[in-house]
Amino acid sequence: MKFHKQSAWVFVPDSLPTAQALERTTHLAVAAHQDDIEIMAIGGILECYRRPDRWFTGVVATDGAGSPREGFYRDYSDEEMRAVRAREQIQAASLGEYGALCLLDYSSAEVKEGRDGALVGDLTAIFEAARPQLVYTHNLADKHPTHVATALRTVEALRSLPRALWPERLIGCEVWRDLDWMPDEAKVIFDCSNHEGLQTALLGVFDSQVSGGKRYDLATMGRRRAHATFFASQAVDDATGMTISMDLTPLIQDPELDVLAYVGSFIDRFAEQVHDLISGLR
Repeated sequence: MKFHKQSAWVFVPDSLPTAQALERTTHLAVAAHQDDIEIMAIGGILECYRRPDRWFTGVVATDGAGSPREGFYRDYSDEEMRAVRAREQIQAASLGEYGALCLLDYSSAEVKEGRDGALVGDLTAIFEAARPQLVYTHNLADKHPTHVATALRTVEALRSLPRALWPERLIGCEVWRDLDWMPDEAKVIFDCSNHEGLQTALLGVFDSQVSGGKRYDLATMGRRRAHATFFASQAVDDATGMTISMDLTPLIQDPELDVLAYVGSFIDRFAEQVHDLISGLR
């Protein structure tokens, strides 16, 4: 693979040639930062884990240089932090037995700017090589600007593909905003009850974040457990872990569909449900 950044590269845990590693992909996640994949796309990771007929590929857009740091990592330079974050993501890919990991090495500013089309071009090339059935990215109601920008670049890249290369589904996942507010009938649910040890280990790999002041490991596992319990008020729990996602597939199938209008439709439905419930009980 040739990317726009000379520093970008592909890591294949089982050392298969890059082309073959990407060709076997069935599930693919496009994330903004190192560790976002393990937080948001665990449903895909678990569906592929040790399955010879399913392979998970992770794509990370940014270089990790701007990561917050505290404690042991307090005095690390941006370049040192970039190297640490890359090593951590490689460890996660090995632990989760990913089919491949693409580190595109953009700055957050470049991802948000996006006007030169470089990131979209890289993503398009990956999609053409991998031809995944399912694609995971950030949901478009996320509150982190780089996350939303990454999702927008993903939609743009997928829209540029011929119909034959479209994935079956594009799924927008949680990181910096829960999606429990969405109407139940609109939620895409992933049961994450299995392999809790693996899930915890994948999050714990990112020591620069966990020991550096952000307990993503505890928060993420807690959110999954909370979703499983609070999903249905009138039923016992069917799962011990759950993630909630937003279906973004219509944005591929209809390139004329306005992104703002599409996301706004979920918000409008939530507002209507709240309004109707209160009105009916007054």
